[in-house]
Amino acid sequence: MVETRIKLFAEQQAEKARREQQRRVYRRNQVFGLLILAAAICAWWLWHTNPRWIAPAGWWRP
Repeated sequence: MVETRIKLFAEQQAEKARREQQRRVYRRNQVFGLLILAAAICAWWLWHTNPRWIAPAGWWRP
């Protein structure tokens, strides 16, 4: 059901601020989720690749 009454300006601003806060939290969670996904993909790739490609023999010597 749609609310048809006219809202007070302060009430409108409070709702707008609340929506903006929710949007900020949602975006932050999206970014963290994508970072976790990227880290999982990198970890899977490192685990399944040839170890000699990551650290060839003698790479630590000058």
